[in-house]
Amino acid sequence: MDDLIQYPHPANYFTPSIHVSSIQNLISPSLNKTLFSSFLPSFLHPPICHFHPKMAAIFSCSSLYTTSKSSLFNNPNHSFNAFTRRFRPICSSQNPNRFQFSDKQKDRFTGIKECVLSVALAIGLITGVPAVGFPGNANAVTPALSDLAVLISGPPIKDPEALLRYALPIDNKAIREVQKPLEDITESLKVSGVKALDSVERNLKQASRALKQGKSMIIAGLAESKKDHAIELLGKLEVGMEELQKIAEDRKRDAVAPKQKELLQYVGGVEEDMVDGFPFEVPEEYQNMPLLKGRATVDMKVKVKDNPNLEECVFRIVLDGYNAPVTAGNFIDLVERHFYDGMEIQRADGFVVQTGDPEGPAEGFIDPSTEKTRTIPLEIMVEGEKTPVYGATLEDIGLYKAQTKLPFNAFGTMAMAREEFENNSASSQVFWLLKESELTPSNANILDGRYAVFGYVTQNEDFLADLKVGDVIESVQVVAGLDNLVNPSYKIAG
Repeated sequence: MDDLIQYPHPANYFTPSIHVSSIQNLISPSLNKTLFSSFLPSFLHPPICHFHPKMAAIFSCSSLYTTSKSSLFNNPNHSFNAFTRRFRPICSSQNPNRFQFSDKQKDRFTGIKECVLSVALAIGLITGVPAVGFPGNANAVTPALSDLAVLISGPPIKDPEALLRYALPIDNKAIREVQKPLEDITESLKVSGVKALDSVERNLKQASRALKQGKSMIIAGLAESKKDHAIELLGKLEVGMEELQKIAEDRKRDAVAPKQKELLQYVGGVEEDMVDGFPFEVPEEYQNMPLLKGRATVDMKVKVKDNPNLEECVFRIVLDGYNAPVTAGNFIDLVERHFYDGMEIQRADGFVVQTGDPEGPAEGFIDPSTEKTRTIPLEIMVEGEKTPVYGATLEDIGLYKAQTKLPFNAFGTMAMAREEFENNSASSQVFWLLKESELTPSNANILDGRYAVFGYVTQNEDFLADLKVGDVIESVQVVAGLDNLVNPSYKIAG
């Protein structure tokens, strides 16, 4: 088991028959040839890579993506905090100004982003090819260039709370028409100065008009048992939009974002009140597993070692059982067993933060009742489908352009690690993706449809990038939604 690979390696997403030189032609000529080769399997490029100086801080040729009992602690200090982090008071920090970059540094990272975008573009083009055989048995395929539209169709949704709202199993156009302009306030605030407030006012007018015109349709879409609660939230939403209108008129720019967040929480609450029961039947072979039939929220408290800027941090994570009931249920069950309490961060390389590998030879959770490793199936919900795909990647079943309900879009996307070539081998190891999501938009990156996403970090996600191997998870606690867990094995175990 020493060679076990427990989470994604970009090389897995290329086919041996693809010729290096032909792929490289798709990439900007400014990219170093050996830099590109780091994305290919080891048998397609020499073991030694030399990088352009601007890129050396981001990419390495070995062990950046692999983890196992033998390699888990290799290069623990790899990190690239190349993006400005927002300081949040819930995490203990002694230097709130530490995230400032000089103009020279900003220029450097702009160049990095342009180079990486070229690589991401090539990956998107390549992974869009349905099937590529070995040279002697090549299949005719649709030109990959048509997938370019996927990459440039618009900015991805990268706010974790927005992703969770859109992932709800509802179909109510009226509430979405209220939600969208409120979310667009974020883009409006990117305009400098008070000019942004003119756009904010337009967003608000659009949302207010949509709420007024669609209120009856919104109420009609509510679950009967939750209607009173949702109507109360709608009342708060109406009052809150009036208050935000006054904030914008008074040109209090700094007060806009907190109020926007409050309003979107009301919208999300109304949308959750539209879900009436659990939307599908879990396949029979998984029905006796711990299942999260709904959503749950957990707080993960991490003690940070040897960091003068950060002492400890609480990460709030929302787990989505509507789209990944088996995966989220497995995790909640382990949380209630205190499986992760006291466990160290085992991987922190700038690409992911990972934990969940217990001490000893086992790679996952050993169920005391069976004395065997408990594993769960790969579970991926596809947009437009009523039930998840189990036991297969979307690539395995030919859904090359399918949109996942829980995409790898947000910084802090949470997913299950598994063996490289065993879809149903996930057990207890989890990872949080660290990335600039504009470079790997939904439906065009190397992870969607191949690994099971089951939640997002919704508070303090930026501080994930500050974690290092050896930092300790002091506790993981369920703070909401535990009643949505069915078949909890931790209760049987006592």
